[in-house]
Amino acid sequence: MNIWLLAFIIFSIAAIMTMSGRGGGNFYVVALAMTGFSMHEAATTGQFILMLSSFFATIFFGKNNVVSWKLVLIIGCMTIVSAFLGGFLSENFNDKLLRIVFAVFISLAAFLMLKPIIKEVNSEGRFILKLQSNNETYNLNLLLVVPIVLFTGFVSGMVGISGGSFLVPLMVLLIRVPMKIAVGTSTTLVMVTALSGFLGHLSSGHFDIKLAIPLAIGGIIGAIIGAKLTLKTKPKFLKIIFATTSLIAALLMIYNVFC
Repeated sequence: MNIWLLAFIIFSIAAIMTMSGRGGGNFYVVALAMTGFSMHEAATTGQFILMLSSFFATIFFGKNNVVSWKLVLIIGCMTIVSAFLGGFLSENFNDKLLRIVFAVFISLAAFLMLKPIIKEVNSEGRFILKLQSNNETYNLNLLLVVPIVLFTGFVSGMVGISGGSFLVPLMVLLIRVPMKIAVGTSTTLVMVTALSGFLGHLSSGHFDIKLAIPLAIGGIIGAIIGAKLTLKTKPKFLKIIFATTSLIAALLMIYNVFC
């Protein structure tokens, strides 16, 4: 396939996936693998595209105050550690079973995102952390947030995809973060994990910078456009985009297991 045609496909994926806050690394890998890249090359190049596209989207979201930097710090630290452990211990677990379990959880997260959000939450208690960010007060129930973030990072590291599929529902449903801020914050977190993943894959040597650059350009342009569309789109439609892309990702994961 012509490299610039592939770059256009990457551009389209980046625009849509940025609006969901999921990153889309698994979609990049599938697109690259279907056009002749080896799986190692697809994984490394996909992480490179994801890292740069998320970086430029993060700059845009940051300038428009739709990133909660405190949440990035708190969730990011837990995700990096647990994702590293997941990747390190991945050989000790059944890969197919993990992918099936992850696909089920992604599907569940997609359906939960479409349900109305209950505004009243318990804001008092020993394990409730009040967090001031972007002129908003968020109540983090540490008994729920910490185990879910650690589990998400651990399994994401094992399976080799970003944790955006769970981070957005976590912030919207448990922490009550507005959808647009959840998308911006998740995009920033995806950038951090993509950087770690790219550096890990890069050590294997499966990377062609001449092919990766034009594809990354497509991803960067798509991510910037997607970020701009995010601010103009109603939260309801952003949730529909998230749910739809999550279900597609789950189906792709199941397909990879059995085909």
